[in-house]
Amino acid sequence: MTKILVVDDETAIATLLQYNLQQNGYEVTVASDGLSAYQKAKEQQFNAILLDLMLPEMDGMTVLKQLRQDKVSTPIILVTAKGDEFDRVLGLELGADDYITKPFSPREVVARLKAVLRRSQVSTDTNKTDEMVISIQDLLINDSKKTVMKENIVLSLTRREYDLLLYFAQRLGRVIDRETILTAVWGYEYTGESRMVDMHISNLRDKIESNPKAPKILKTVRGFGYTMTN
Repeated sequence: MTKILVVDDETAIATLLQYNLQQNGYEVTVASDGLSAYQKAKEQQFNAILLDLMLPEMDGMTVLKQLRQDKVSTPIILVTAKGDEFDRVLGLELGADDYITKPFSPREVVARLKAVLRRSQVSTDTNKTDEMVISIQDLLINDSKKTVMKENIVLSLTRREYDLLLYFAQRLGRVIDRETILTAVWGYEYTGESRMVDMHISNLRDKIESNPKAPKILKTVRGFGYTMTN
């Protein structure tokens, strides 16, 4: 059974999430503070984590950062009441797979969770014997090893940044709009979140471009979207 860790110090929200996830066939463990959540995530195997940001003992951002530093790759969806873009950007940079802003509907949570789980399963199931390497300008993408090198230096990309880079690399020269990117890379139809695409592309440019302010690899086509050129 798919195991989900729900982390929220508000009992009503934790209970709501637990009930709806169980109704959809998930096995749910609940943690009410960041420290216990961190310990559970380290000691047990979960398929995904729903992580609130505002937590006692250890805040959600610290939990996320520490888990990623400890090489825990479990997909993490941030759940927050904050509307501050800085928090969302920072969470994505630290390795969060998605985020949901309170108030939310249980259906939205389940949809986001299913999308994250699908992507995680595809990544796990991909077991290639032959290396698939894509060369784009000074980048070398090894999809078998899930690594990206720039001028012989291995870049540190989050899973979402890697997925985004690979998506464009496999569609060189095509101009792709934000909604198409959102659906393809995030795995669900969710209009109104195209800003999330912009944030990830900005973060990705900081890592793959020699001059992120004048990108030569991942370019903006004003009024239409983005394109990758070789």
